[in-house]
Amino acid sequence: MRYFFAIIIFLGFFLGCQKNQELTQTESKSVYMDYSNSEDQFTGGINMIPITTSKGIFKVYTKRVGNNPKIKVLLLHGGPGGTHEFFDCFDGYFPNEEIEYVYYDQLDSYYSDKPNDSTLWTTEHFVEEVEQVRKALNMDKNNFYLYGQSWGGILAMEYALKYQDNLKGLIISNMMSSAPEYGKYAEEVLGPQMPPEVLKEIKELEAKEDYANPRYTELLMTHYYSKHALRLPLEEWPKSVELAFQHLNPKIYLYMQGPSEFSMAGNATLKNWDVSDRLKTINTPTLVIGATHDTMDPKHMEWMANELPNGRFLLCPNGSHLAQYDDQKVYFKGLISFIKDVDDGTFK
Repeated sequence: MRYFFAIIIFLGFFLGCQKNQELTQTESKSVYMDYSNSEDQFTGGINMIPITTSKGIFKVYTKRVGNNPKIKVLLLHGGPGGTHEFFDCFDGYFPNEEIEYVYYDQLDSYYSDKPNDSTLWTTEHFVEEVEQVRKALNMDKNNFYLYGQSWGGILAMEYALKYQDNLKGLIISNMMSSAPEYGKYAEEVLGPQMPPEVLKEIKELEAKEDYANPRYTELLMTHYYSKHALRLPLEEWPKSVELAFQHLNPKIYLYMQGPSEFSMAGNATLKNWDVSDRLKTINTPTLVIGATHDTMDPKHMEWMANELPNGRFLLCPNGSHLAQYDDQKVYFKGLISFIKDVDDGTFK
């Protein structure tokens, strides 16, 4: 009988501890999603942040998800002229890890104000815009992770080159450090992978600058985008990606990037952009993400990680330019590990 009571007492103690642990975890998660003491509770985390420019004051869209005073990730979308909708899948991973993150549409993108002034379509302007967003969201070197994909990666690199003292961590996703090298990779490696007759027709349309021709879009979507932008049949692309493309601002995209993802061409203002020789000056812990089937050269992105004093490389072997979708498990496992390693001081 004495042993029976001892067992009961032990089980009661064990189950009580387990219940307290579960309560602690529940309380922690409830704090993460608790907006009750936040000014943006009314809007569900949305803040329209005023940005001062040489042409006046305009507002940009941001939406915060979660609360974590040690980890705040600002997401920079691609394009230029894209939207935060490319990142909707982050909702499936970051909340489980209690990572606070902020969706953000840059000026002239779909959810933000649109002054439609090309004098603001410069890397210099967007760097200062990011800095104003950072200040408005109370991000600093103790919690601020800057994530940029594609054009967002260009912007993230440019920001780090000027303001790295404000950063806790940097993530460059699916972007090379040189636009000319990006064009060379498309021309010499990816283009020849297309059927010869398709590549010939694309080149003929480009020579005529007939970029508005529906046939040009059809050829690229079928033979390039579905193989190097998002490796899924077009009819299976996630709705969020469809919306991001539908909401793309073609004016700023054409002005800065050119007519397509098939390298930067024409009078694109970014076509000579190159910061390769300056990467070694960025001391912030940095993750560079590349993908085997990307529009960007994965070998170049691995080189970038080695060039950075505190760089780490993540390869998504089954991924393309939007590897957060077509190699999702590898992508988020590596991304989350980096964020956590920097946060707990174990990053190497």
